[in-house]
Order: sequence, then C-alpha cells, then structure tokens
Amino acid sequence: MRLSLVTILVLLSVSSVFAQTTPKLEDIAAIKGQCGCHDVNFLYAETFAPEKTYTFKDRYTAKGTEWVFVEEETGPTSRPNKIVIQHLLVVSDSMVIKHWREDWLYQNTSLLKFDQNASWKRTQLSAAQVKGQWTQKVFEVDDSPRYEGSATWIHADGRDYWESTADAPLPRREYTKRTDYNVMRRTNHHEIRPDGYIHEQDNDKIIRSEAGDQLLASEKGLNTYKRTDEKKCQAAKDWWAKNRAYWANVRAVWNEILPNRDAVAIKGQVKGSVLSRELDELAVSSQKTTYDSATSRQLIRQTIEKFLK
Repeated sequence: MRLSLVTILVLLSVSSVFAQTTPKLEDIAAIKGQCGCHDVNFLYAETFAPEKTYTFKDRYTAKGTEWVFVEEETGPTSRPNKIVIQHLLVVSDSMVIKHWREDWLYQNTSLLKFDQNASWKRTQLSAAQVKGQWTQKVFEVDDSPRYEGSATWIHADGRDYWESTADAPLPRREYTKRTDYNVMRRTNHHEIRPDGYIHEQDNDKIIRSEAGDQLLASEKGLNTYKRTDEKKCQAAKDWWAKNRAYWANVRAVWNEILPNRDAVAIKGQVKGSVLSRELDELAVSSQKTTYDSATSRQLIRQTIEKFLK
C-alpha cells in the first residue's frame, strides 16, 4: 500500500512528538520512583586530603525510616513540569521529623547558587543549556534554600540515574561539629533501583575565601533507600495529615520571596533563636487554634523575613 505525502508527513510528525515526550515520561517515572516507605542507611567516609598533616575524621553512619512522597505537581497531569517531593523521618510511632524537600523542575533556567555563609546568588542558564534537563532544588527542614543543580536523567543499559555537581552549605552532621571549611561541593548521583534507590555522593570540602577555593578533604557518601512495609511510615502519614496545610503555607511564602531576589542571605540566629525552631513552634501553635490560612501566611512571612539579611 502506497502512502500519500500528507500521510507520511503526519506520521513523521507524530513520531517526532513521541520521540520528544517519551524521555520526559521516563524522567517523571524515575523521579517518582524515589517515593515510598524506606529503611535508609547513611554512610560517609573521608577519602583524600591534599595536605599530609590533615587528620581524617571518623566515618559517619546512621540509620532511619523515611517516608518519601509526591506532595505537589504542577503542569499537565501526565507530564508535570514541577514535582515536589517531601521526606519525613520516622523516629518512633510518636515522633516524626520533617526532613528535607526536593523540587524537580523541567527545563528550568533560574537557579540559586550557594556562595558561602548562608548566602546564595541567582544564576541564569540559557534554554539551550537546560534543554531536556531537570533541576533538583533541595531545601532545608524549614524549607529555606540549600542547593540546586541541573542535569539530564539518563535511561540506558537498564539503568535510570541523574547526576549533578553543586555547591552547598555544610550538612547538619558537619556544621554542628566543625568550622574548618565553609562550602561542600556535592556531586549527587540519584539512581533508581527495583527495591528503592541510592543517593551516592562524591563531595569536596572547600575552604572559600577572597583568595579562591582550597580543597580541605574529599569524602564518599552512600545513602541507600530500600522499600519496606508501608505500615512503618503510618506515623509519618498521620503527622503530615495534621501538618500539611501549615507547611504548604510555608512553601508558598518562600515561593513568593525567593524568585524576587537575585541574592539571598539568612541570619544564623536572631535573639538566640533559629529559623527552623521558630517555624516549628509556629506549627505547634497553629494546631491549638482554628486554622486560618491567611493569618498563618502572615505570621510565617513575618518570621521568615526576620531572618533574612
């Protein structure tokens, strides 16, 4: 059977669209493939230091149970351009900690790049630079910025992974104990597996000054997320049901503040208090009264702006 020229052109057009959209659908499936109730192992070890006199720090290990879930999607139903994933740490049936958050944005051109000392500078990428890429925006427990990186999801040889390098503040396991460096340059590798996923890291601990960047030490990190019985995360699901509206307002306020700033700097303390503690206290107080979203946002904004330089 001979096909007309019009039919051939239509088939080529459909084929082209399919070729363009299929990778994005694979990306979305991989991003959402991080979700579920997981038993998590956190492992870190310093591996190299340029100075012979450097004393390597002890290896860090920890375990936990974490619920990872899609909290928000923006864009077409089947092909969202933004996917918000929240992590909740289950300490016990009666104790849940709001952990980190990651926003995935498709072909995003505006990123906050960490500088040093709780400060970030906005950087713009061209549309050509981010074509087909996803930005992972990582946020602290109080939804303040942490680090952002853009890269392409790779689906090849039976593997699905994303890898990007970005400067970041010191992680909690470090900044409470040491002050000998002020920037962590993280190469993050997220790879989806049938039973969960791994977050592999190759990190450089950088001393940043006016003279430039100096490497203090390098480390290897491996966080393994293995799916477990969903019942182990029931406490997290119950906790989120009670606190979801409040933290949605916190995200909304940050989303109003951050895009309008070319630079962001956050004060470590205000009158002896830190931002995360004040937002947590506000969350607790919101449970004791009839929840009013407008009032909540106003109080959240006042709290956040108090900590902005």
